[in-house]
Amino acid sequence: MKVPEDLVLVGYISGAYGLNGWVRVRPYSADADALLNAKTWWLDKPEFRDVAMMQSKIHSGDVVAQLMGVAGREAAEALKGASVQIPRSHFPALSDNEFYWVDLIGLEVENLQGVRLGQVSDMMDNGAHPILRVAVPQAAETAGADPKAAQELLIPFVEQFIITVDRPAKKITVDWGLDY
Repeated sequence: MKVPEDLVLVGYISGAYGLNGWVRVRPYSADADALLNAKTWWLDKPEFRDVAMMQSKIHSGDVVAQLMGVAGREAAEALKGASVQIPRSHFPALSDNEFYWVDLIGLEVENLQGVRLGQVSDMMDNGAHPILRVAVPQAAETAGADPKAAQELLIPFVEQFIITVDRPAKKITVDWGLDY
């Protein structure tokens, strides 16, 4: 079994759905398109393996799915807690200026003055818009930084502050400062 190198954790199985072996998946994203469209899921329970996804749909904010080889409620319940991963290459295509959060994590963040602010460590959603969580490098590495400055910047991922996202260059340019 060849495991894809671009697997992304997209959710976990929270339990059974119905009596016929369907599983309920809690997605880690508000947009569950990747789960709904991928024909193969990788589960880590009872051992790490790929499973064909036969059918899926949204139900009460979760994804419910029928998986090959999972027959009956007991088999579905046995998968409770399993992580669900799919290859990044199987994510649906996006239009220009749209990004999957997983593609932003690890990018360098620099402001309009050319000051390196840090690296995207995570993304979060506050309900109104996504927010970049930027890990700030040690003060010695950042020119003019206050040693007592925050170790993390929270930058709203909105047009006002995000100037460019250059995935090939692995860089995001922002209108933001270390002292915000």
